[in-house]
Amino acid sequence: MAAHTLYEWFADSATAHPDHVALEARDTELTYRELRGAADALASTLRRHGIRPGDRVGLVAMRSPWTYAGYLAVLRAGATVVPLNPAFPAERNRSIAARSGLRGVVHEGRLSPVEAMLPTGAPANWPPPNEDDPSLEPYSGRAEDTAYILFTSGSTGAPKGVPIGHANVSPYLEHNITRYEVEPNHRLTQTFDLTFDPSVFDMFVAWGAGATVVVPSPEDVRDPVDFVNRRQITHWFSVPSVVSLAHRMRRLPPGRMTGLRWSLFAGEQLTIEQAAAWGRAAPASRIENIYGPTELTITCTGYQLPRDPARWPQTDNRTVPIGFCYPHLEHVVLSSNGLPGAEGELCVRGSQRFGGYLDPSDDGGRFMRFDLSGDRPARPVEDAVRLTEDHWYRTGDRVRITSDGTMTHLGRLDSQVQVHGYRVELGEVEAALRCHPKVSEAVVLADETELRAVYTGAPSSTGELSEWLNRSLPTYMIPRRYRHVDVLPLNPHGKVDRRRLEALSEVPA
Repeated sequence: MAAHTLYEWFADSATAHPDHVALEARDTELTYRELRGAADALASTLRRHGIRPGDRVGLVAMRSPWTYAGYLAVLRAGATVVPLNPAFPAERNRSIAARSGLRGVVHEGRLSPVEAMLPTGAPANWPPPNEDDPSLEPYSGRAEDTAYILFTSGSTGAPKGVPIGHANVSPYLEHNITRYEVEPNHRLTQTFDLTFDPSVFDMFVAWGAGATVVVPSPEDVRDPVDFVNRRQITHWFSVPSVVSLAHRMRRLPPGRMTGLRWSLFAGEQLTIEQAAAWGRAAPASRIENIYGPTELTITCTGYQLPRDPARWPQTDNRTVPIGFCYPHLEHVVLSSNGLPGAEGELCVRGSQRFGGYLDPSDDGGRFMRFDLSGDRPARPVEDAVRLTEDHWYRTGDRVRITSDGTMTHLGRLDSQVQVHGYRVELGEVEAALRCHPKVSEAVVLADETELRAVYTGAPSSTGELSEWLNRSLPTYMIPRRYRHVDVLPLNPHGKVDRRRLEALSEVPA
């Protein structure tokens, strides 16, 4: 199948299923015909105000019908979407706007100048005009164009822009629509913020198959059983932290989500305990752990747990494996000597690998040269170079691979720290602490002199937890301090907020 643009994936479904519901957001339900009409009307406005193919347009990422129409409108105009989170600090959004070279910002159906950034004016009237606009030129988007730009945290403190092309996303959508058997009668969640790349799965896996995107409120996400049953969800996708939160709030009773077919988790490690709690609540659902950095277009590996929990794998760190790389991609696990091994850094190349950062100076050190057919060690690309399809992207993630090819995520390479001269893998300490019968979740933090742990579950004494860890870990891996919290703080993407935990762990309990 030739690569489609994101807009073409949506438009093909709008043509084939015009009266099917495409979007449910807040109190509004839109068919494909209505959503397409709204996107075309706004695209016409963008073009009249000078937005041209290839321009970059900011999109204030609300959870309203206008936001989704705006996303499609920017694509319909042949431009690139740059999502902006209104909850982020203004300085970060200004930095993103400057680095992207935005030509304008779309907010609730209106185009505003970049100087206004996050406008607060009243949104345009809803519903928008739905008739065909003769002034709107025929769609001219190309697969080689950039579809969207997302920004990840940079090691220098400045956000790094990750441009993803339509040609990167198209094979991903084709693979996942087939993998998860998505059809027009299915209903998929949209739990991820639009500044977080799994949101592209939420929208376009659904729209590429003629299915419905159902947007939950924050309260809906905290009470998934009620939301899934009330809105007849067939495909759930979220970060694993949602499971822990719902379980802790006693909102995950067993056997209640009987209509759920697929349950997908990504963004952080999925523990066996989280998968088991979700599986009890959704006994008919297949549970899959999927993994991938933004630079490899959303996700690039997957592992489906067997139906029978007795057959679930028992990994050393009590997490669900990330499984196998997608068949249209290549991967290699490189050990510290630069040669393939059973444990090391996961490197990937193929159609989903992005073409390099928005600022080429960020490319240095993030790519590898390695010949699979040879025996010479991999060579990191230290300087910005013209990237080719032969270059491997370095994920920075440490994995272990078994004889059948299954991969388990062990943690970030940069989560390996030294304390008093000893090398410590924080994920190993966290896994050991999670095995304590009173501990639900655990995060271990480090500085040059000591380890500190923050955990949820039942409060326990420092002596009790240290004694437990002493049974399996050497003394230098035992945290000096422990802080019990009811809930681990989350960042806007739903991941555990380690920065807030750093501050929390330093305050006496």
